[in-house]
Amino acid sequence: MSIDTAVLSAKAKTLLELHHSHTPVVLPTAWDAWSAKLIESAGYSALTVGSHPLADSLGAADGEVMTLSQALKAIARITAAVDIPVSADLESGYDTEAAELVERTLEAGVVGINIEDTVHSRGSMRSPQEHADYIAAIRAAAEDAGVHLVINARTDVYKHVEDFADPLAETIHRLNLLEAAGADSLYPVGLPSTEVLTSILEAVSTPVNVTAHPQHGAIPDQLSLDELTGLGVSRVSFGPLLQAALSEQANTLLNAWKR
Repeated sequence: MSIDTAVLSAKAKTLLELHHSHTPVVLPTAWDAWSAKLIESAGYSALTVGSHPLADSLGAADGEVMTLSQALKAIARITAAVDIPVSADLESGYDTEAAELVERTLEAGVVGINIEDTVHSRGSMRSPQEHADYIAAIRAAAEDAGVHLVINARTDVYKHVEDFADPLAETIHRLNLLEAAGADSLYPVGLPSTEVLTSILEAVSTPVNVTAHPQHGAIPDQLSLDELTGLGVSRVSFGPLLQAALSEQANTLLNAWKR
């Protein structure tokens, strides 16, 4: 499949610029063409595809239970359905070399990529340098392809907090390495408090991504968009929480018609 470098480059440029606005870029999470069109019609400038809701839509499970080919086939249907830039969560990269991952990601019409440091095939995290090296290789491969793929580099330290004597120091160490590796956005998931988030924001200069529930606010502490703006957060995504919120609404509608 050929890659339209000019079109992808323009979309990647738009996505990157959204990370450097005066307010956080909110990237609602899609899982199929319908949800993507819904997000676009609501007026959002870009969206992300979450691995968890995507897996649910395919009858699989999160954690790279679906194959990379299955994920990208579904993601390609999403990018074909909308005109706005699409970023995709490709978990830890599905044990795929950076050059191949980038080529196949761009072929799917994706201009942003989320990569985490929990390697599901081995049930453990990459070392800080290993993850940074993988992100650097993705950056180099994207530049070779002529598209500035917007890399959202994720660390799961706080999902494995019991493994670290000082999880905040470990998180900042990993994020600093990811900055140096060429990440465009940093995504420390599972943060326990606004104080920890503030410490991270003070320690890095690259845009930081947080997860939010569309009804209840951002994690941690149910922060509002105004509060996130004041703290200096640059990117907000919903992970599986938009799908979960819609499921709750659907249950309300369906239960009203049960007999």
